[in-house]
Amino acid sequence: MAINTIMKNKPYNVVSSEGSGGDGNPPSSPPSPWRQTNGFSQCRRRLRSKVPLQYFRKDSLAAGIFGRRNIQFLLLLFFLYFSGLMMCVGRFSNFLRHSREPIAIYKSHLLLEKFWHDIETDNSTALELSSVWQFKRRMRVQKPCPVSTDRRHLGSVGVSSDPTGYLIVEANGGLNQQRSAICNAVAVAGILNAVLVIPSFGYNSVWKDPSEFRDIYDEDHFIATLEGYVKVVKELPNELISRYDHNITNIPHLRVEAWAPAKHYLGKVYPVLQEHGVIRIAPFANRLAMNVPSHIQLLRCITNYRALRFSSPITTLAQKLLNRMIERSAMTGGKYVSVHLRFEEDMVAFSCCLYDGGDAEKFEMDSFREKGWKGKFKKRDLDFVAGRNRIDGKCPLTPLEVGMMLRGMGFDNNTSIYLASGKLYKAEQNLAPLLKMFPLLYTKESLATSDELAPFQGYSSRLAALDYTVCLFSEVFVTTQGGNFPHFLMGHRRFLFNGHAKTIKPDKRMLVGLLENLTISWKDFKDDMDAMLLESDRKGMMIPRVRKFNRKNSIYTFPLPECDCLQSHDSSRELNHTLNALEPPR
Repeated sequence: MAINTIMKNKPYNVVSSEGSGGDGNPPSSPPSPWRQTNGFSQCRRRLRSKVPLQYFRKDSLAAGIFGRRNIQFLLLLFFLYFSGLMMCVGRFSNFLRHSREPIAIYKSHLLLEKFWHDIETDNSTALELSSVWQFKRRMRVQKPCPVSTDRRHLGSVGVSSDPTGYLIVEANGGLNQQRSAICNAVAVAGILNAVLVIPSFGYNSVWKDPSEFRDIYDEDHFIATLEGYVKVVKELPNELISRYDHNITNIPHLRVEAWAPAKHYLGKVYPVLQEHGVIRIAPFANRLAMNVPSHIQLLRCITNYRALRFSSPITTLAQKLLNRMIERSAMTGGKYVSVHLRFEEDMVAFSCCLYDGGDAEKFEMDSFREKGWKGKFKKRDLDFVAGRNRIDGKCPLTPLEVGMMLRGMGFDNNTSIYLASGKLYKAEQNLAPLLKMFPLLYTKESLATSDELAPFQGYSSRLAALDYTVCLFSEVFVTTQGGNFPHFLMGHRRFLFNGHAKTIKPDKRMLVGLLENLTISWKDFKDDMDAMLLESDRKGMMIPRVRKFNRKNSIYTFPLPECDCLQSHDSSRELNHTLNALEPPR
């Protein structure tokens, strides 16, 4: 098998930039030191005539020491001495502080060498994929979702029941950041009672994907699903855009603060929309608070789990990849494990973590950081930062570490693994240990033919959509680094699987401590991994007790109970519904 590798509280009718400047006059030079003239010499003559010699010598010495020039000179010397002393003390204190703080060094490759014989021979506790998840969540009965074509049931206080105007937004970022922006755009349209124009996608210098909405999602399905909740159109009416010379940049442009509450839109944005009939909000990433009224939250649920269906080219290939993955998992009843691995070169560089590549790796990562983020990272103390980040669990897990963790949890070498990732850093070298532990390792590149993948090459969001779909239907999903992809996927899996995310989210701080311990036995390591799997099982079905929505506890990660009315309360039916949605429209 081959693997290829703001404008806060300001009027929104004008967007302006402010500058400041001085009067252009250079600062005046400091005054020259006071010079002693005849007054002192006359005083000296008087002293000679009236004072004994011994007193004259003392006063002359005092006058010499405490003259203004000498005082300034002494002060300067003292200042230089004190500054130098503080610099030395500061550096020394930093050294002492760094030497006291614990750090971790990458030793996982050494532990694998020690464990290899045990890993190779130990299949006595092979884990059945059908019995990985033990915890169950009792589903409570929810009221049915509002089924009405009357948009007034979503109206906010003080907002007309007739559409106020048109809302244009620009969704930026990668696949799931754009997905978040789309859901928020529908919610904002509900708050303002506006007609939403299909969101445009901003070109991102990181993702470098020029795809539009219709390239990734099914536009007609999106519009039809939201009918009765929020009206969506593909473009502005001609008579309206003609008022702005058919140039979208002439439309009133609003800059909304990040995580703005619903009342902000009603108080600041709604009056402008009423006045002009159309507004444009860009950028639109994270421009709506997570905590909004329940009827607005429902719009997010409907958009995310019903309205956003991938486009026909994506669903067609995704269905093929899914079927092939199931076929290759025959030894485990068609069930497989998916792993979202964030070990791309840019991720490794940005994390400032060091692995087993030595000086060559340091030089390579320093060069990449300087090229990608000029001046953002200081080279000083990077070794310390790397060790500190590692012990804090902030370093991306390597393929080797993921493999050791899964083997320790009981997944044997008959387990099929689907690897979702971009181009891995030194892919052939770093994938070799994982492939050795799990020979049934697949990626979209190994499951699809080159002709099938050709239309997707160069489009990172479309490729990510393929990974998203195959991961969504896996029996076990493993997240290794965080980000929008696993957060959305965990929420979607909770929605599909009766509230259980079925996700292994390792305690990376604990894992680093174990992987650094070269004296640990294979049995003890397995016991700790078993406990970590049990904790992922327990947390996978939990709902935060305090429903204070924030970025970590968003409705996209924890959709229940807010989105509960959309569920069938039968996971198999819900799963079939979602699988059927993969079938391309005929």
